[in-house]
Amino acid sequence: MILKAEKISKEFPRQMKNANRFTAVQETDFRLNPGELVIIMGRSGSGKSTLLNMFAGLLQPTAGKIFLDDKSLYDLEDQELSKLRNQHIGMIPQGQTALYSLTMLENICLPYTLYGEEPHEADACALLDRLEISHLRNAMPSELSGGELRRMAIARAMMKKPGILLADEPTSDLDDETTKIVFSFLKESAHNGTAVLIVTHENDAKNYADRSFRMNAGMLCQD
Repeated sequence: MILKAEKISKEFPRQMKNANRFTAVQETDFRLNPGELVIIMGRSGSGKSTLLNMFAGLLQPTAGKIFLDDKSLYDLEDQELSKLRNQHIGMIPQGQTALYSLTMLENICLPYTLYGEEPHEADACALLDRLEISHLRNAMPSELSGGELRRMAIARAMMKKPGILLADEPTSDLDDETTKIVFSFLKESAHNGTAVLIVTHENDAKNYADRSFRMNAGMLCQD
């Protein structure tokens, strides 16, 4: 699948006498192709996460359009957009997003159970093996480390084999060894045909990228 943005921007209102609008993302064109891993780097507050959330169908642009293949995301009704996102976009958000009443395996299967579908536990177990956490499949989130929770979120994002994978700081709280496991997995996913976009502070991410961009004050520029 191809993710394409045409002249998108994002502004937020704020209550100030001389500045009632804040531009988080300046006008941007972007294209993410199948089989490539792209990274966006930049300081905190530069607009990276805002841009990623627009690509994910979670935050409507102030102007411009975002397409998943031939579908304009924000022209869809909410339910249709939610279903499309569930089927085709894997999202790895910042922070911990586990449901603490569910086991690791149950958390990973959520993309199926949210829509009343039968989860493919064999696929979940294969992801757990690849991310080296299969021994924790029945553990509760309260028993897991930050790195283990992050890998659980990555497995959940990949559970439905999405065409698009969007990752917001996927290695921000990981040690060096686990960071290599995660980046290797994301690169392998791209090699298998997924279009992967990563927002990160990690300079080592460039070693895995097909293209890299830098964001500063809401402006996206290719390195």
